Amino acid sequence: MMNSMGRKLAIGETDNTSDQRTPRKRLRSIPNTVRESFVPVVPARAIHRQNEWDLTRIAPNRPRAEGSPIEVKGTLRNENGTLLRGALIEIWNANHHGRYRHVEDNSGLKIDENFLGMGRVITDECGSYCFRTISPGAYLARPDIGRWRPKHIHLSISCGTSRLVTQMYFPDEPNNASDPMAILMGDSFDRNLGQLFETKDVEIDQSYEFNIVVGGKNATFFE
Repeated sequence: MMNSMGRKLAIGETDNTSDQRTPRKRLRSIPNTVRESFVPVVPARAIHRQNEWDLTRIAPNRPRAEGSPIEVKGTLRNENGTLLRGALIEIWNANHHGRYRHVEDNSGLKIDENFLGMGRVITDECGSYCFRTISPGAYLARPDIGRWRPKHIHLSISCGTSRLVTQMYFPDEPNNASDPMAILMGDSFDRNLGQLFETKDVEIDQSYEFNIVVGGKNATFFE
């Protein structure tokens, strides 16, 4: 596989979509004169409904989904350390069994009727966010080579006219070391790890801190 600078990385066989998403040529900046003509469409998407931050239930009065409920909180900053308020963060992850509620998930793993696996939250005035979900299960991404994807949570960040997608990994997962994206991150992989901290909330089994940085040499890894 090649990264955006054209350097070949010997990471072995991976899933088909990773190869398709990898740039083949050096990335080029869009000229300012062209960029100024773009129509900002992201703010219209930053409309969320009540309780979308809680993925553990389809609705407030519905049963909680199977598995371990967790909480993820953190801040969103740019490369200068400025806290980004009013940003839309969309979240999705597999259920407790490692199954996505998606038409293209043909794994045959169990579907949890009380878990959709999708939610949204908007960062507050301090650039902070918080959501709850079910700790996802690992799943067999490539049955032909026996490669499992470690448990992870997808996060889409929309702020201004830009949208970036990243993943939060969990510490000490046995499949982290063989994950193609984790290998591409190299020594920067720790930036995409949720940091476990103690919680006194009786409704939550574990809490994780995941601070997101957009841009700069210490940026969170984005797809």
